[in-house]
Amino acid sequence: MDPNRWSNGMPRRRVLQTLALAGAAAALPRGFAAGSSTRRLGVAIVGLGGYSGELLAPALQLTRHCRLAGLVTGSPHKIPDWQARYGIADANIYSYDEFHRIADDPDIDVVYIATPNHLHKPQALIAANAGKHVWCEKPMAMDAAEGEAMIRACRDNRVQLAIGYRMQHEPNTRRFMAMAQERPFGRIVQLRAEAGWLGWRQGADDAWRLDPARGGGAMYDMGVYCVNAARYSSGLEPVAVRAWDETARREIFPAVDETTRFTLEFADEIVAECVTSFGRNLNTLHIDCERGWYELSPFQAYDGNVGRASDGTRFAAQLGERPRMQAEQMDQDALAILEGRAPRVPGEEGLRDMRVVDAVFASVRNGNARVPL
Repeated sequence: MDPNRWSNGMPRRRVLQTLALAGAAAALPRGFAAGSSTRRLGVAIVGLGGYSGELLAPALQLTRHCRLAGLVTGSPHKIPDWQARYGIADANIYSYDEFHRIADDPDIDVVYIATPNHLHKPQALIAANAGKHVWCEKPMAMDAAEGEAMIRACRDNRVQLAIGYRMQHEPNTRRFMAMAQERPFGRIVQLRAEAGWLGWRQGADDAWRLDPARGGGAMYDMGVYCVNAARYSSGLEPVAVRAWDETARREIFPAVDETTRFTLEFADEIVAECVTSFGRNLNTLHIDCERGWYELSPFQAYDGNVGRASDGTRFAAQLGERPRMQAEQMDQDALAILEGRAPRVPGEEGLRDMRVVDAVFASVRNGNARVPL
């Protein structure tokens, strides 16, 4: 079967769907002209943790429209190894205290924020005020109010803000986004989104994901995948949420959620049942419709995201092995800057998820109360 077609012959409308999802175009960024896509943007990675070292930096070696140009870190002992691997000049390396000086660095056009969640807003504001475009890992902030401040700072400084929802750059996910509008199996009835991993089997440690002040817990870490997937695979915004905490290992997770279950209500009586966890390996997005179903499992892995549908359609892996997905994400975000158009996943998309996350936490605090959105 042609992977670009459904068995009923319905063609994909990938380009049109992509344009529809882009959102309103931002003002032209500082120093760039529309169509200047031959230039490679200099990217400074903020935070040198595992995601940056194992995925972002290697992915930047694969990109066509951007390059690794600088580092911002609170861990100076890591710098020699990074310089040995990537040849980054001393002048393009900053501590967190010196971050604001990046404004005077012509080699850096974009900062990629890959630090713990509580640092996203203050670091995004520093970067925006320095005139640098901002790419920020998910979740974009600690709450919706912080997300709004980030959007405002980038808008006021005429720089772009893109959120690191890598899945929205993955071809099978983009097909599902298109199918939300095409409805090949009729009306969507319900959805199921599950995202989690089994961690801390040897007990607690000092990881920031166990600290509520730094944005720890399963809901922040993995639950955002569920929220975003329910939204993009339905093509709708939720109108209410109910949520509850099922934490079993309280000795390890005394202050953050190990497992959170939540139900999202949409218009047309569509319901999304979601679960996120640090206590179970979970990775499925399933959509039930009037005349069939389709799913991706895994749906949020770094590679190998595959699926199937009730009519026999198979969704084969598309991008290749990691870190191809991160490279695709950064190339697409770089092109948006170079061509003077909105990114696929602007700050407003992250903000919509933060509003849902805020409501999930409010429902848990109030004993599974229904919280309107």
